[in-house]
Amino acid sequence: MKIVRLYTGADNESHFEDIEVEMTLQGVDMVSALQPAHGVMFRTAPPTHNSPFHTVPRRQYVITLAGQVEIETGDGTVRRFGPGDVMLAEDLTGRGHLTRVVGDQPRHYLFIPLK
Repeated sequence: MKIVRLYTGADNESHFEDIEVEMTLQGVDMVSALQPAHGVMFRTAPPTHNSPFHTVPRRQYVITLAGQVEIETGDGTVRRFGPGDVMLAEDLTGRGHLTRVVGDQPRHYLFIPLK
């Protein structure tokens, strides 16, 4: 399964990287290794949501459930995430990234903080 990783590079800027989650066959399903987490948090952002540069407070998965968001890194790269998209946010230091909801619908999303 492919997901997007958001991380801080040696240049102190946030960057995107497409990564593959390793999965193995377990019965009839493909399954990843269990990852320790620290709960789940649901959030909703209005269509007008536009956050200036910021870092994440902890390593966490961010899963968009509804609506769309654009994440912009310091070098101007923009990625759009919609329902079902998974991002591993790890840009804990540096300048961080911009976040803006796009479209006229709120964004519903889920944080899974990692231990």
